[in-house]
Amino acid sequence: MSILDKVIAAVTPPESEKARAEARAKAAALALPGSWLAAILDHHRGIESQFEALRAASGSAARREEQEKLAELLTGHSIAEEAAVYPALAANHQPGHAELAYQEQSAAKMELGLLERLDPDSEDYLDKLEHISGAVAHHVYSEEGTWFAKLAEDADAPEQELITERYLQEYRRYMG
Repeated sequence: MSILDKVIAAVTPPESEKARAEARAKAAALALPGSWLAAILDHHRGIESQFEALRAASGSAARREEQEKLAELLTGHSIAEEAAVYPALAANHQPGHAELAYQEQSAAKMELGLLERLDPDSEDYLDKLEHISGAVAHHVYSEEGTWFAKLAEDADAPEQELITERYLQEYRRYMG
């Protein structure tokens, strides 16, 4: 983790587990079965599980394998959000949130690329992994707690259907 990352982490501590759970519950209450939001919540849980699998992996080969799975999940998920949900955020009077979401996901992809260049058995690798995990957790918190909740509440039924169709299409296209 860079010195700047450490300073930012010190002055902006992460959300509490309670706050994250409340944000997730809020989003889950708004997620209709089969909707874009329900799919995203499932994907967020899968990404969190994959971070745990990567942390639990022992040895370089196992870490690299779990890291590849994480990168695939994060990339497929981000492409689908960027193609379907972020334009909907902008159309729903949240262009600042859409821009920030794009930036955060771009930064996460870059950090994953940097993680690939580190020795999986090194302390630098573990530090970078925790930095990425924390950034993703904050991003998920923002989406679930405010941005996506507002979109789920405000968008009309045809817009909800469009977001769902486009999100699932893009996710399947990348994930196979």
